[in-house]
Amino acid sequence: MDIRTPPLIIAISKTFPMSKIFPLINIGHKHFGENKILESLEKWKDIKETNKEIKLHMVGKIQSNKVKFLLPLFDYIHSLDSLKLARKISEVQLRFNKKPKIFIQVNIGNEIQKSGIDVNDVESFYKSCTQDFGLDIIGLMCLPPVNKNSSLYFKEMRKLAESIQVKELSMGMSNDYLEASQNGSTFIRIGSKIFGARD
Repeated sequence: MDIRTPPLIIAISKTFPMSKIFPLINIGHKHFGENKILESLEKWKDIKETNKEIKLHMVGKIQSNKVKFLLPLFDYIHSLDSLKLARKISEVQLRFNKKPKIFIQVNIGNEIQKSGIDVNDVESFYKSCTQDFGLDIIGLMCLPPVNKNSSLYFKEMRKLAESIQVKELSMGMSNDYLEASQNGSTFIRIGSKIFGARD
């Protein structure tokens, strides 16, 4: 029997006010996802200083010039998508003496409009990040193409993670979390199913 640990749920709290988030904190939920650094600083800086158990996940695209604000606040990065960004994180993590846990974003559907590392380049990119830049790469993340069978892409991601020997997979959101869980996701990003629809 294939017994797996249930995936960790990241409550995607971006755009929601703290009044909606506090009930989750109060029942003990610890992992939250945001996509904008300045909004996150306003919402989370004081709370994280008083509640050390809360872990923040950056799930949005990152500009290199914002990394110096990102690292002190965030514990996980799900959107590493270029060597330029890897180099910047490497520099800043030395300055702050803090190494975030990082997922490489993979463009699993080879979509022009999406960021991410090409499937064929993942192994070399991973080696550069770990060997040249000293990053703590714990896994891979993807956003599968819309209106297609997510399971096919999740299966491919799982094989890719196994090929470079990383354990974590950030896959699945409110619309496809069941398929992601069935295909080995270890971190699932849930927003609307927890907080309701965004305005």
